[in-house]
Amino acid sequence: MSIFLLISGVIWLYALSVFKRAKLPAFYFIVGSVGLFFILFFFSKPYFIWIMARAVTFGVSLVAHPLNLATVYSDYGLIAINKGFNAITMSIDYECSGVIETAAFWALLAFYPMYQAKEKVVLALLGLLWMYVANVIRLILIVLIVHTFGVNYFFLAHSIIGRIVFYIFAVFFYYKVFTYGYLEKNKKKV
Repeated sequence: MSIFLLISGVIWLYALSVFKRAKLPAFYFIVGSVGLFFILFFFSKPYFIWIMARAVTFGVSLVAHPLNLATVYSDYGLIAINKGFNAITMSIDYECSGVIETAAFWALLAFYPMYQAKEKVVLALLGLLWMYVANVIRLILIVLIVHTFGVNYFFLAHSIIGRIVFYIFAVFFYYKVFTYGYLEKNKKKV
């Protein structure tokens, strides 16, 4: 752990205590969520990324291998898509593993005031599972598009269609947890 992280963590904890004592819940939520996201971000390297990359490639291999769509190397986090004589290899790294989205969800959930601790633990696990499945669906879609139309469609499949599909899943889950959850708990007050 670097001295920079240690000092930042102490400042973050102090700021949280100030906002809590001053009864400023919005600042407490914002500073808490952002700070926890960066803590999760720094501490996810390399183990959580390694686990998520292997888990995601394993999930893709369950569909891609039987249908002969791609060769998946789960130990290395690689997906090789063949189309005729052309081939392209995707490396599942930090961006593609779903770690960023999972860390953002966990950070927001940790400081979201509507849920009790047990509810937050259950929702955190559901969020991890949801982001994992959404990411596997995104990658299978990319494999299907590239396998069907060729490697020239990789950018369209990966950078546009895959991301749109993944973020539709993510936004839907965020809506169910944060917006819909808030409305359900406060139905009688409105």
